[in-house]
Order: sequence, then structure tokens, then C-alpha cells
Amino acid sequence: MSLEELIAQADERGLAVSGVACLDRCVPLLGGDDEALRPLWGTLAGGPSDGDWGEVLRQTREKLDAAAGEAAVGGADEAAELARGMLATAPLDRSGTALRQWADRCSADALRIHLLLDGGGDAAATGLTAARREGRTDGLSPLLVAELRRQTAVLELVAAHGAAGLRSALEVSTEGRRVLRAAVSRRSRRDA
Repeated sequence: MSLEELIAQADERGLAVSGVACLDRCVPLLGGDDEALRPLWGTLAGGPSDGDWGEVLRQTREKLDAAAGEAAVGGADEAAELARGMLATAPLDRSGTALRQWADRCSADALRIHLLLDGGGDAAATGLTAARREGRTDGLSPLLVAELRRQTAVLELVAAHGAAGLRSALEVSTEGRRVLRAAVSRRSRRDA
């Protein structure tokens, strides 16, 4: 199944996990540490009406907004702006159409961020659209292919295992965060 199909079929938990995982992988662009989204992850074990998603999201935004001023992303301004947009548009209600739109936007923006950090041009951007829609990865860089696979894996884990898939989804996201941090570092050195 393509990434777009997985998002279209995901339940509310799957959508929330997908969006948080994309944001988590991009948190280095926001100046956040590895634990910045841990409380938000914690709200995903229960149903949409359980926990305090909205309140934890507000606290996470405040924390990351404060850290954003300290973020050194060197040459990755557009990528950081996309990551800020992912955080800013997260719905306070973990249900409904807004959640699906947010998860879809996070997916597209996370791929765009990886494209920008990899230095891909318009041809690669066109390839990303096909990759999300059809699952084809011809001509995409290893960085983009890996992000596409991570997004797919997160959705598949939650679809297959529900709340029990959260730990594995978090591990996939943690690996992706390390990869993105390294890409930001390479980009900073190249732009220096």
C-alpha cells in the first residue's frame, strides 16, 4: 500500500502517531532535545478522549517555541519553517478531519524537509509526489527513501498492533531523528 493509502485508511491513533512521529524526527530543527515530544507520545496509548492530548500539545509548543530561538540549523531555514508549521498546525482535538489533514501535511512536510536537507531540486520534489501516491522510489536519494520507509513503517506498526505498536513506532522515529540530525550537521558544514 502507498503512503497516501495508509494515511487514508489510518484510524485516529494511527494518524496521531504518524503526525507525532514525523514531528519527532524533525525536532532537531526546532532546537528540541530527544525527550521534547516524549509527553506527547505518552498521550497516544489511550483513545482520543483519554489523556490530555490538547494540554500536553500546548506545553510542548511552549517548550519548543522557547527552544527555537536557540536552534542552530545553519542553512536549513526553510526546513525549520516547515517543522514549525507541523507543530503549529497540530489539532488540539485528537479526532476528526483536522487530525487526518495534519497527519497528511506532516508526512508531506517531513519528506520536503528531507529533500531540502539533501539538496534535491524540482525533479526530486516531483518524485516525492509519486513516491507518496504510488510507492515508487526511482530516482530518490537514500535519505528520502529512508524517510518514506520510516513513515510507512510507523503507520503499518500502529495499524497492525494498535497501542502495542507505539514502542516500535517510537524506535523508528528515534532512528530517523538521528539521521536528520546528521543531515542538518552535514548541511551546516557544507553551507559554512
